[in-house]
Amino acid sequence: MENSSYLFTTMLTLLIVSFVGLKASKGVKDSKDFSLGGRRFTGPQVATSIIGTLVGGASTIGTAQAAFISGANGMWFTLGASMGCLFLGLFVARPLRDANIFTIPEFMTRFYGNHGRTTSSMISSIAIFVHITGQVLAAVAIFTTLFHITENIAIFLTMMLMMSYIFFGGFLGSGIVGTLKTFLLYGTLLFSGIIVMIGFGGFTGIANTFPKEPWFNLFSQGIGVNLAQGFALVVGVSSTQTYLQAIFSGKTANESRKGAFLAALLIPPIGVLSTLIGLFMQANHPLIASKQALPLFVVYYLNPVIGGIVIATLIISVVATGAGLALGISTLFSRDIFKHLLMPDATDRQEMRVLRGTVLVVMLLTALMVIFNLDSLILQWSFLSMTLRGTVVFVPLMTILILKNKTPKKAGLLAMVIAPTLTIVLSVFRLTTIDPLYIGLGISCVIIAIGYLINKKNS
Repeated sequence: MENSSYLFTTMLTLLIVSFVGLKASKGVKDSKDFSLGGRRFTGPQVATSIIGTLVGGASTIGTAQAAFISGANGMWFTLGASMGCLFLGLFVARPLRDANIFTIPEFMTRFYGNHGRTTSSMISSIAIFVHITGQVLAAVAIFTTLFHITENIAIFLTMMLMMSYIFFGGFLGSGIVGTLKTFLLYGTLLFSGIIVMIGFGGFTGIANTFPKEPWFNLFSQGIGVNLAQGFALVVGVSSTQTYLQAIFSGKTANESRKGAFLAALLIPPIGVLSTLIGLFMQANHPLIASKQALPLFVVYYLNPVIGGIVIATLIISVVATGAGLALGISTLFSRDIFKHLLMPDATDRQEMRVLRGTVLVVMLLTALMVIFNLDSLILQWSFLSMTLRGTVVFVPLMTILILKNKTPKKAGLLAMVIAPTLTIVLSVFRLTTIDPLYIGLGISCVIIAIGYLINKKNS
């Protein structure tokens, strides 16, 4: 059956969700509504907002791609994401929500000064930008595989969809789309999982199809490598403006914590189902391109009505995540650079223009980045992004939460610059077999510990 037969239900679903995102603009009265949904989200709304931005191309298409190549270790992104949400709820959600802030750097400036705010904001934005690249690559894989369009047209369509979800509605639009996305994603993946289990003949059939090594070994790439991937997610989720923006949007700290815990519970099944699909395609279609495992499963095994909704759900998953990440960068720039440094007396209308203008610039830069990296692995961008975000924010932020007023200001600022710079160099030039995340976090801890001891000695 021609892939174009899926087009009608795909486009209809996309149009409905885009309309919902655009309609959210009616609820946006000021920059607080645009950035944080007016701080009136309940626990389930916080959870679906987190899932809306955290569960995207890496969790679905990227996970199926990794499972197609090497099996169960493809689940590390969703396992790490779940542990990251659990960590948020246990240790981070309450103090940050009670601080009544818009951005993480805004919180950091209370302990590390204005330079700390600017530094963490700029490096975090670069790291988030890297993650958006991976989401667009996943969307391009869907569009080109299913609808036989060129990669440039696929990039353009992805950019337009991302804009429709957040350009007018901001976080309200992102949150509403995230809720729709969560229900669609669970429904379509569960339906696909049933087909996979029937095709395999149950778990016994899966076990008989693949040898235990490496297909059912979570640590088949090495314990150090796979644990680093999971740990990168814990660190990245706890350090990223985009996910913490959902925490800031809660009505109360308790609602924000409930949302984080609910997200931790809901994310792992998505990874399990995507992994099963990747294994199924490896067993039945081993010669396809790995990144096409999930999109081609839809074409080969689902009827056009259901398949079109699944395709649209995958696109929404990717696009909503990318849109939420772009909104995170926009909020960081408008609050920590524009409002804080360039124009402190800016009106709310001016800030709204900057918020939307930044989204547009991020989309254009992402399109250029993707054009030059079309053949790269989707998950590699996601793990690199999480690592960079963690090295600039995680240790300095945890230091504040633990030491509070005893936090060493200068040492924290040094850690924000040196740790991510070293991580980038080690990652790009592959100068070590040790995961750069461990080195970056270790350097950050050492710098802050030395600063703390010096301050203690002087006092």
